[in-house]
Amino acid sequence: MDKTEELYLASEWKLMWWRFKKNKLAVIGMVILGILYVLGIFCEFFSPYDPNKIFARYVYAPPQKVHFFHEGKFIGPFVYGYKMERDPETFRRIYKEDKTKIYKIKLFVHGDKYKLWNTWESDVHFFGVEEGTIFLFGTDRLGRDVFSRILYGARISTTIGLVGVFLSMVLGIIIGGISGYYGGKIDNFIQRTIEFLISIPTIPLWMALAAALPRYWSQIKVYFAITVILSLIGWTGLARVVRSKFLSLKDEDFVVAARLAGASEWRIIFKHMLPSLTSHLIASATLSIPGMILGETGLSFLGLGLRPPAISWGVLLQEAQNIRTVALYPWLLIPGLFVIITVLCFNFVGDGLRDAADPYKT
Repeated sequence: MDKTEELYLASEWKLMWWRFKKNKLAVIGMVILGILYVLGIFCEFFSPYDPNKIFARYVYAPPQKVHFFHEGKFIGPFVYGYKMERDPETFRRIYKEDKTKIYKIKLFVHGDKYKLWNTWESDVHFFGVEEGTIFLFGTDRLGRDVFSRILYGARISTTIGLVGVFLSMVLGIIIGGISGYYGGKIDNFIQRTIEFLISIPTIPLWMALAAALPRYWSQIKVYFAITVILSLIGWTGLARVVRSKFLSLKDEDFVVAARLAGASEWRIIFKHMLPSLTSHLIASATLSIPGMILGETGLSFLGLGLRPPAISWGVLLQEAQNIRTVALYPWLLIPGLFVIITVLCFNFVGDGLRDAADPYKT
């Protein structure tokens, strides 16, 4: 079968995939997102330490550099130990590499015990050192490993986007579909409601809703409450898009034929009209996830979302709320870098899916 024949016989999904693969940034973004989600899902295994383990001797310790050569000789990946001194003027801790202490980095080492997904108990970690310590991203004010805490935070910060967008899509599709299909007074009421919601300043609304959450709630309840809050705000844009599509589709021949054949209105909407929007909805959802992630991060950073002992990227960024931290301990800003990378990758993937879903794009 030649390429021309294969092109004519290919399904819509296969054509989308072929067009998507041509966008290198989108493919790279998808790979990076896949890695981040795997790290988040299996964070107990990939983290060298328990996220709440305190190393009292290494408070605000800077990241340890990974070396491969010692005195000109290759010995594999390792880190040097730390020796701590006090600044005679400020009494601030100063950490320097102690080249007499070499800690080799090994795979599948035994360390802190954990329960994977709170089900399977184990103490095997993907990497670590059998003696000494390894702090790839340094430690915080209590001496906790920032790298481990970032991986644990990835689980909440990345999944809250998926859950929130799913709820937003359900609301947006149903409400937007009803608005576009029925029109008239129903459409007018829904559109005025959307305009009212859009006109409300977003950040004050988030702050007011998040502040209304009871302080005695468990972190799981707070997590889902914030997801619902973000979803209740995020459906309006998708609803308008679905409405405009339905307005253009409801008079098409295949819809009129289904109506004359006696199909119910719900069957026409979900069986005939909605499938034609599938590719667009996928691209729209991918572009909406970054907004959800940024919303949770912003709320948690302000102390109005998730709170310790819960771990998310927003909670971790609370450590960097003052200029002293930024100036002296810049590694505490690394969670913000992960937020930026994740949002950029989702935007790249979303742009790639949107272009791939465009039937007029060659």
